[in-house]
Amino acid sequence: MLDGVMLLWFSLTALSVAFVAIDIRNTPEHPVMKLAFVLFTVYSGPIGAFLYVLGCREPLPGLHAQYTAARWRQALGSTMHCVAGDGIGILAGAVIGALIALPMAAAMTLEYVLGFAFGWTIFQALFMRDSYGGSYAKSLAGTFLPELLSMNCLMGGMLPVASIAFTHLHAAHDPLQPLFWFRLSLALMVGAAVAFPINWWLVAHHLKHGMMTVRPAGSADAAGEMEMEMGMQKGAPVAADAAAPNPSVAVMTALSFLVLAIGAAIAFTFGIGH
Repeated sequence: MLDGVMLLWFSLTALSVAFVAIDIRNTPEHPVMKLAFVLFTVYSGPIGAFLYVLGCREPLPGLHAQYTAARWRQALGSTMHCVAGDGIGILAGAVIGALIALPMAAAMTLEYVLGFAFGWTIFQALFMRDSYGGSYAKSLAGTFLPELLSMNCLMGGMLPVASIAFTHLHAAHDPLQPLFWFRLSLALMVGAAVAFPINWWLVAHHLKHGMMTVRPAGSADAAGEMEMEMGMQKGAPVAADAAAPNPSVAVMTALSFLVLAIGAAIAFTFGIGH
């Protein structure tokens, strides 16, 4: 039964990745976000493809900026960017931890450190340094806190799933077995769902970017969409935000660590191998 489910899942994942990788070439999105959606689809299969179509794919020519201006789509883009970058480091840590048989606590720590390091220094600071005048140092400083908050919630959602799901089966701990990757796919998807609210808050308070529209300079749609995006980034579009609760950065930082602590506590309480 489980083998059949995994065969179907990985088959759908292969088709989904092929679809997104080919189709997104015609979507006027930032190249880093294109890569993020492809990577997230590698992790999440048909769910990633569905979110790409629903959240990023241009419905009609010239409407990408307007379509992606919705706050939930902006938050989705921010979450995808986080999961794509952090996921590479997390998966690398999981493979290393499994190969050298690290204890649960050490394996979790390695996954967190590698995930945060790769997501922050590469996917955020390096790839988005143009937003900081091309300065990598300024980009590192500016992206540290948003990446930390998002990573905490991502890992807070991942840890219980990764430590509980299928852990009684030896194959779930062997990187050469498909169950290992199926388990981590499930964990990353749950982690993304848990990280979505904090990314909503980060985007709403202009601490992270969401979707972006990038077209060739001088194209018919570029000028109008650029104006729309600039207005959105300056906080113009959502009037209801003014009346919304505005917790401080310190409060949200503490909340992100609480989510991480709860996830770790569940993992250690119910996981096998702690």
